[in-house]
Amino acid sequence: MTGARSRTMVVAAALGATAAFAQASRDADQPINIDSDRIELSDKENRAVFSGKVHATQGTTTMDAQRMTVAYRRAAKAGEDPQIQRIDASGGVTVVNPTERARGQFGIYDLDRKVITLIGNVALTRGANTVNGSRLVMDRNTGRSTVDGNAVGAPAGTAPATGGRVTGHFTVPKHDAAAPATPATPPK
Repeated sequence: MTGARSRTMVVAAALGATAAFAQASRDADQPINIDSDRIELSDKENRAVFSGKVHATQGTTTMDAQRMTVAYRRAAKAGEDPQIQRIDASGGVTVVNPTERARGQFGIYDLDRKVITLIGNVALTRGANTVNGSRLVMDRNTGRSTVDGNAVGAPAGTAPATGGRVTGHFTVPKHDAAAPATPATPPK
């Protein structure tokens, strides 16, 4: 493989897709609960800034960081709730769902598109399998995750420890050494 294709790995295929992706899609429609040490509400700018050990939960998915800025749109009608559009997270961002754990330096959760992007020394772990790179995009609609070696537009100082390449560590099934190997029948 060459070029961008060699720097991009579809993690869902590498780690194996599971029924948890369907759960992640359902989670993306759940309400979000956030707790932190401090909140600063800027109603004129339609945003809230949470800081200090911020913990956000949506269904079975959590996001932790030192700071999260929540952008929202006002309710269209009186009595309706405002709608969160986007969450920007910084300071050691971690996203966890029942089957995987992802971390990066910065995170963006676009709730309209249901896409979570982590940037800066990212790692995606499922069981004993890990993929590392510079940018991770998790599509909660499809359950597809993509890791890039070089993050386009990444903030300065977030170069991956992998030298701009995607790296991975994958477990393989154990084979019983005592059982004789059955030779494959060659095609005729």
